This record gives sequence, structure tokens and C-alpha cells, in this order.
Amino acid sequence: MKHVNLYLLLLVSTISFAQELDYTKIPQLQTKATYTTQVSPDKITLSITLSESNTRGKVSVEELEKRMEEVLMENNIDLQKQLTLTDLSSNFKEYFLKKTDVQKTKNFQLEINDAVKAGKILRGLENQDISNVQLLKTEYSKLEDLKIELKGKAIEKAKRQAEEMVKSLNQNLGSVIFISDLETNITGLFNGRVSGINIRGLNSIGYVAPKPESDLDIEFDKIRVDATVIVYFKIE
Repeated sequence: MKHVNLYLLLLVSTISFAQELDYTKIPQLQTKATYTTQVSPDKITLSITLSESNTRGKVSVEELEKRMEEVLMENNIDLQKQLTLTDLSSNFKEYFLKKTDVQKTKNFQLEINDAVKAGKILRGLENQDISNVQLLKTEYSKLEDLKIELKGKAIEKAKRQAEEMVKSLNQNLGSVIFISDLETNITGLFNGRVSGINIRGLNSIGYVAPKPESDLDIEFDKIRVDATVIVYFKIE
């Protein structure tokens, strides 16, 4: 019973204190700060289509797949973890209707972690008559950690702003009485709908072949992260 009475007493005291404390009557400085950074994507997903029709039936899908795997292994790609078969199809139905040759198609997704390796792989695939490659998406694997880090830096920036603002007032900056995690904006992530890659010698559909001795010069759009906070400081 004593424990219940003590709990009720503490609850009533807390409620009374909250009612008496009016933050609007506290001399304060309100400041808003944004901290921005840009990072390069470290997870790049490509779509690779192997089609017998691209070689006019001269090279089978099985042979194209073997060539693709050789190129990927030369660039230290783990085929089990980084390469996924997404679709296998053929024009078998059309064969019966039009009596044409059956031609197969295989679609793969490939995950790589940097633009330099992407350039080497694209060059190697093109040398093997595999040029139907498209960018699906770009990501940054440590995005959540980066967002938290930027929020901390935004608060530090808000404090520096506030200190500069009270310097000429002969007053001191007191403790923080309010913080708002206002927003975090992320731009530059590629999701297949907007341009996110700049490849010298490669258009959005296929290749315009560069010099044979060079790798493709690829630059992916950087991912921009903006973290914004609002902080209220006491003025003493």
C-alpha cells in the first residue's frame, strides 16, 4: 500500500511540474541547421540479358552464359552470391504458329560494388558479344548509419550557429530545451525511372563501342543525404 501511495505521489508531482513549466516563457534561441554529404553507391545492380536472337541464332544461350560467367569470374565475382537468374523464356509458342526457329533468352541480375569493376565487366561482356546490359538500381549499404551520423553533425552545427548569435549580446548559451529531428532527404538513388549513370561509350539500350584497349569510363550519380534539425537553447 505504501508503494502505491508513493507512486501516486510521484505521478501527481510530475504532472504538476509539467503544468507549471511553460517553455514559451523561457528566454531561448531557436535555430535550424542542415548538414549535407554525398557518397558513392557501393551496391550496383545490373540486368544482363542473354538472347540467341542478338547473334541471329549463331550462338546458343548456353554458350553466352558460359562466356558471361568467365568474364565475371575474371573480375572476382562470386557467381553464387552476386549473380541471380531472374527469367528464362523462349519463342516456343511462336515456333508452332510461324514455323520459325526456337530462340531462347535468359535474364540475370548482377550485384557489384564499384564503378571501376562495372566498367571492366561491361568491356569484357561486350568483347563476348553480350551488350544487352542495363542499370536497375544503385544503393548505399551504410545509409542508415550515415543518416544518424549526419543528424549528430547537424546538431553540432546548430550549436555553433547559436553560439555565434549570442556572442554580441553579452549572454551565454544554456542547455537544450527542445530538439526536433525535422527531416532527412535522400537524393540520387537510382531505381530504374531516372538517369543515374553516365557511361562513356554506352547508351541506355546498348553499346557504342569505345576503343578496344580501354575499359568503359563509368560514373554513377552520387547519393546526397541532407539531415535537418531544429534546436531550442536557453539563453542565460
